[in-house]
Amino acid sequence: MAEDKDESLIQHLEALRSMLIHCFVALAVGLVPMFLLAPYCMDGLIAIMIGNNEVSLNYFSPMEVFILQIKIAVVLDLVICFPYIARQLWKFVLPALYDNERRFVRSIVLSSTLLFVLGAAFCIFFILPLIINFGVSFATGNIQATLGVSNIISLALWLAVVFGLMFQFPLITYSLIRSGIASYEVVKAKRPYILIGILIIAALLTPPDVVSQIMLATPTYLLFEAGLYCAKKRDKRLSDED
Repeated sequence: MAEDKDESLIQHLEALRSMLIHCFVALAVGLVPMFLLAPYCMDGLIAIMIGNNEVSLNYFSPMEVFILQIKIAVVLDLVICFPYIARQLWKFVLPALYDNERRFVRSIVLSSTLLFVLGAAFCIFFILPLIINFGVSFATGNIQATLGVSNIISLALWLAVVFGLMFQFPLITYSLIRSGIASYEVVKAKRPYILIGILIIAALLTPPDVVSQIMLATPTYLLFEAGLYCAKKRDKRLSDED
């Protein structure tokens, strides 16, 4: 019996090792073309953020732009390889799940990917231009906006990831209620505390300005309500079937 347990543990560790190797190889292979694509993505990102504002972007060290391109390549690599990585994770956990759990996890992986992309796109096309416009609005005849490209791109990458993660709130809410960890009524009663928690998280993850904090907190709370509504509809449907 002990030998069977040891063999099973070794098999699981070997499967975990194989899964991690596949994921890291995929990331390594994808990094080179993403690095070649990074300058064009950086130019497009700057064009979206700056818009029609007359703002000059500057870099202050010889390697600054090169390092920025590496950062962009890493983020692009993670985004592009995410479906493959998710598939490898799926194959690893699949044997331990029941049929209904497999269907649920499959839908969660797909929904999580779509919500992450939606959150990042919302940030890039709507939030970042608003932040730049807000900052440039303080310019006067004696004060001109001269921004560091490293600060702007790093802020864009950070906020894009933050918005992508915060857009996972409806899945978190729905999963907690669906799995029975929390009931719909309990989560509904905790709305004020959840709103305060979202505001605190938004304040911690965004720059110290009210505009970006509100722009992150507002859609996050609305998505929380969407997840709560979906959970309510599911409970109602199951009760009708019974």
